[in-house]
This record gives sequence, structure tokens and C-alpha cells, in this order.
Amino acid sequence: MPELSTEGSPAWRLQNSRSLAPAAVLVILWQITAMTGLLPAYMLPSPVRVVQAFIADFPLLMRHLGRTLIEALWGLLISVAVSLILAVLLDMNRFLKRSVMPLLLLTQTMPVIALAPLLILWMGYGMAPKITLVFLTCFFPLTIGLLGGFDQADGDAIRLLRSMGATRRQIYRYIKIPQSMGAFFAGLKISSSYAIIGAVISEWLGGDAGLGVYMVRVRRSYSFDKMFAVILLTAVLSLLLMKLVTELEKTAMPYKKD
Repeated sequence: MPELSTEGSPAWRLQNSRSLAPAAVLVILWQITAMTGLLPAYMLPSPVRVVQAFIADFPLLMRHLGRTLIEALWGLLISVAVSLILAVLLDMNRFLKRSVMPLLLLTQTMPVIALAPLLILWMGYGMAPKITLVFLTCFFPLTIGLLGGFDQADGDAIRLLRSMGATRRQIYRYIKIPQSMGAFFAGLKISSSYAIIGAVISEWLGGDAGLGVYMVRVRRSYSFDKMFAVILLTAVLSLLLMKLVTELEKTAMPYKKD
């Protein structure tokens, strides 16, 4: 018997209204703070002014958003491919894993804002350094998630397949990769939010388009309402990417319960 969808039911609407309540309270408090003048308008513009700035610059924001999305998505896709290959190689060779893991950890101790100028110096002001920075930001959670999933794969099932003459490729195909999907999507949710942030940070330090370039320009003109508009746009975009990953997870793992 097909499962009945609860979307649109009163319980579903109540649950979503509760999830939006904290955001609504935050916006109300923000508006009250701006109206009372506790902080100067140039330091904390009201939500109304931020929305007005967003509407006024909407076409320009969308043009810059297109560049940032391209950089973020390319960096994320490359990080997914490299993480899968690297995780499999490290899982197959324990010596290689012990040798490479310290280097992976080292890449995460370096501040992203310090790497961006070097990448621009080496690769120029095009999209290449931005995509590289997004990749460096995203691949670590994915690789660690996949390695953890491989380590937690069912040992009895692996031994059973080996006793039946299964190859290493078949073990990964039928046991390790399917059982690591939960950890993979958990890392992908983190990386999807990092992708937008990494692209924007890389654009701060050089480029001719992108939300980061737009933020630098409006900051120099002290248009902080436009700065807040970009910050909110970036936050919403990260949430939408995480929602997309959640939907992909449901498609890839329909048996997983919420």
C-alpha cells in the first residue's frame, strides 16, 4: 500500500510554522532595535532597509550570484569526485592512509583567508583560484565522512563476499559504498554550506564578478544595508543547497527514516 504524504496536513503546517518561529522573532527584535536607535543605522540597518536595498539591486545581485554559484558548484563537484577516489585509495592501503592523513589535517589548519592571495598570485584573477579554494574547503568533510563509513561497513558481509570469491571492486560496490552513504551525505551537507562561503571569501581578494566582489564595492561606499542584503542572500543560498542535498539523500536512500 503506498505511503500517504503528510505534506500539506495541519500537523505538517504546524511543524513548519514552529521551525520558522525563531527566525520571525529574530527579525522582529532586529526591527525593534533599529527603530529604537540603540545602534546607528549605518551599523545596523533595519530589515525594511535591507529588503529595499535587495529589491533595488536585484538585477545586479543576480548577475553576481551567477558567478558565485558557478564557482561554488564546480568546486563542490570536483571535491566530491576527488574525495571518493582518495577515500577509496586510503581505505585500500593502510600505509598510505597513515601517511596522507596528517597532510589532510594540515590543510584544515591553514586559514582560508591566507590561502586566497596565494592562489590568486599563482592562478590569476579568473575562476580557477576561486574553484580551487572551494575545493580545499569542501573536500575534507567528504573524505573523512567516506573513510568513517568504510570503516563501519559490515565486516561479516565483507567476509561472506570474500568467501564467495568477490573482488575488491565488488566489495566496494555492494557493501562499503552503499553502507557509507549516510556518512557521505552528512559530509556533503557541511560541504555545500562551505562552498558558498569559500567562493565569496575568495572573491573578496580579487575578481571582476561575484557576491564577494559586490560586497567589497558596497563596503567601500558604506552601503551597509546592501552588505546585509548579500549576507542574508548567502545564508539563504546555503540553506537551499543543504535542502537540495537532503532531497538527493532521500532519493538515494529511500529506506532511511527521518
